[in-house]
Amino acid sequence: MNFADILDKWEKGKTPNSIKELMDDKETKTDDKTKLVEHRRRLKLKKPDDTLDIHGLTNDEAWLSLDRFFENAKKMSFEKLLIIHGKGNHSSGEAVLTQTVRKYIEQCPLAGESGYEKPASGGSGATWVLLKTGS
Repeated sequence: MNFADILDKWEKGKTPNSIKELMDDKETKTDDKTKLVEHRRRLKLKKPDDTLDIHGLTNDEAWLSLDRFFENAKKMSFEKLLIIHGKGNHSSGEAVLTQTVRKYIEQCPLAGESGYEKPASGGSGATWVLLKTGS
C-alpha cells in the first residue's frame, strides 16, 4: 500500500492500527478480486439457466419478449441466459434480430457481460448474457 492509500484511509476514518492491518487489508482486496475473477470464469463456462428463441419475431415482438425474459430471470435469480436470434441467413442484408439483441443488452440494466456461443452451440446465432447481481 502506498502513502496515498494510507492518507485516503485516514481521511475516511479507517486508520489502521499497525502495518499488519495494512497488509491484511491489501491481502483481502487481492483475495476478493481473485474470487470475483474465478466467479466470472465459472459463469462463462456454465450452461445457461434459461433460453429464449426469438426466430421469426419482428423487432417489436423480440424486444417485448426480451423484456419479459429478463424480468423473469431477475425474479428467478438466474445468473446466465441464452438468446437464440439466428444468423440472419434469411434476411436481406444485415441480421436484424442480432442487432436488436445487441441494442437491448446495451440498454438493459440487468444485463452484464455477453458474447456469442461456441460454434457447436449456435455460434453468432446465439448470444449468452451474464446477469448483474444486485440489480
